[in-house]
Amino acid sequence: MAGSQKPKELIRLSKSCIGEAEKRAVVSVLDREFLGMGTEVQQFEQALTEFFGRPSLCVVNGTAALHLALQACGIGAGDEVLVPSLTYVASFQAISATGAKPVACDVDPETLVLDWRDAESRLTSRTRAVMPVHYTGGVGDLDGIYAFSRRHGLRVIEDAAHAFGTTLHGKRIGGFGDIACFSFDGIKNITSGEGGCIVTDDAVLLQRVCDARLLGVEKDTEKRYSGERSWEFDVTAQGWRYHMSNIMAAIGLEQLRRFDEFAEVTRDRARFYNELLCDHPRIQPLKRDYDTVVPHIYVVCIASMRDRKELQARLLDQGVQTGIHYQPNHWLSLYRDPIAAPLPVTDSVFPDILTLPLHADLSEANVERVVSVLKRGV
Repeated sequence: MAGSQKPKELIRLSKSCIGEAEKRAVVSVLDREFLGMGTEVQQFEQALTEFFGRPSLCVVNGTAALHLALQACGIGAGDEVLVPSLTYVASFQAISATGAKPVACDVDPETLVLDWRDAESRLTSRTRAVMPVHYTGGVGDLDGIYAFSRRHGLRVIEDAAHAFGTTLHGKRIGGFGDIACFSFDGIKNITSGEGGCIVTDDAVLLQRVCDARLLGVEKDTEKRYSGERSWEFDVTAQGWRYHMSNIMAAIGLEQLRRFDEFAEVTRDRARFYNELLCDHPRIQPLKRDYDTVVPHIYVVCIASMRDRKELQARLLDQGVQTGIHYQPNHWLSLYRDPIAAPLPVTDSVFPDILTLPLHADLSEANVERVVSVLKRGV
């Protein structure tokens, strides 16, 4: 706005919420001068295993977790994986990194999570797996997705990057089902700076991942956790340099201890957004139960939004950052398929979505200001 003065405080869309405990933990690793994969990574894995009630393996990021899970399932060239188009490109890149084809699927119009009925219509003889994406922390009809996958003999690799701490039927996502992959990047529900993990009961898959994250060096994890290295070894499968570092794990351990605190705040702020927006004729929050969902982001649909870029610019001028999660992947050159069936829900909803600020340092006053500015802007 010409001549107006911007507010002093920028309400950030998202941010890392780091305290003194995380800083001390990193300094402790630096002082020991063992920065690679060792004690802290092992401790973080043990803590995550207790959190989920199932074995957990840490890797360098959430995309690597998806890639390794797919590879460990034997998915590769000539195979197809069903995945919603409304997700970050990481989901698609993890699939295509194996040589497989990501098959873009539509989403449910209320939850914006994978519509398994649409996915079922895209099955071919080459379909090997389905990758539901837990958008904003919601899981949609996950029971239906698992029932569909069992009918067709598909592996389920959950992209749970948004859903750390979310529960279904009283169990944490990752604590049941086939395979769940999480991200711990700088703005997720907990962070390790970067990082991710794979959670599953499949012992064979876990061993494959364990080796593959260390360039395929067999049994190298055990050596590193005992303070040794594998000087003589064998490699029988393709591996990658995807292991987590002690620095990352040290941050993650402290963040995990603070998870309940983070979850309480983000749930409360999401509920407050819902309360302030419930009577607006054009701004529609996503359908989420924040008693079970721990939200990573807060997305609204704005009917008849004329110019989203202009709206975002006006909000930013008033000190409110916003985002767009996400541009559909079937619009991207690499993944465009001119003969694929259309995705009408994804295509129609994408122009209407806008992501509002949400993180554990967001105050109720911040939420009130965001909503006030947004209502004036639309």
